[in-house]
Amino acid sequence: MKAMRVHAFGDAPCLDEVEAPRPAPGRTIVEMHAATVGHIDRTVWEGRFLHHPPMPYIPGVEAAGVVRSSERFAAGERVWLRGCGLGIRSDGTWRELIDAPDEAVGRLPDAVPMALCSAFFSPCTSAWVALNEVAHVKAGEQVLVTGATGAVGSIAVQLALAMGLHVHAVVRDAAQAVRLPAGADGVLANDLAASGTQLAADVLIDTIGGALLPAMLRSVAPGGRAVLVGYTAGHAISLDLPELLQRDVALLPLNMLRHEAAGRAAVPELLQRLGDGRLRLEVTRFPLHEAAAALAWITQRDHRGRAVLVPST
Repeated sequence: MKAMRVHAFGDAPCLDEVEAPRPAPGRTIVEMHAATVGHIDRTVWEGRFLHHPPMPYIPGVEAAGVVRSSERFAAGERVWLRGCGLGIRSDGTWRELIDAPDEAVGRLPDAVPMALCSAFFSPCTSAWVALNEVAHVKAGEQVLVTGATGAVGSIAVQLALAMGLHVHAVVRDAAQAVRLPAGADGVLANDLAASGTQLAADVLIDTIGGALLPAMLRSVAPGGRAVLVGYTAGHAISLDLPELLQRDVALLPLNMLRHEAAGRAAVPELLQRLGDGRLRLEVTRFPLHEAAAALAWITQRDHRGRAVLVPST
């Protein structure tokens, strides 16, 4: 069986021959049809995550495929995989046959393609939880979303619009603005940074972090909430604490490991929306042996949607 393995932090993953998993109680073996490459995978790969499997390890926290062996699921059943330490505390999903705890596996509807099934969980549940469980958005509120054409940001914009909220979607340039869904108020990041105090949104969903975040906080009304979701634009920022205290904006980090149950509870609704087209998420496919290229692609400024690995031909 082939799998992508990391032998040292930061080194390119290698396509290795490894022993195939064997059936065991409480475990499900899945033939991988798609495995996501995300920023959490990069963070583990770079050695910056709090936990990681023993070296060498197989990355990948998400995937979708077909059941080969299980006591809980029927052989041939379409499933998605996420959680229970996959790719973080134990070997992950970047392999032809995935060995996972039963609790990490969920059933899939036929209407959603495998690549999308692999990629949906992190952006869709993160956006859902950020809006509903962390920010606790209310009818009539104004929501500001950074990285509005990215994976999490685009889902947050779509969900907020479906809730009837007034959405300010922050984009880098006019080319990104034309990709926004109908109803979203496109705002250029540089323009907002220069005059952010005029916006006074109730909630900020920040999916990118970095140097733009302090300016975005000035766009939140006193007593508002800022949910910190991602850090693709930078891991560290400098905040003027007296200014933050005067603005009285709550900084709320989104930790999906702690909100896993809420995310899983939302999965049936999210998959239904993906299946009928009410939610849209772009995916780009890479052959399994090109995992290093996928890791690099997700850092590119203009990349859209999510990267998924598919079995090499």
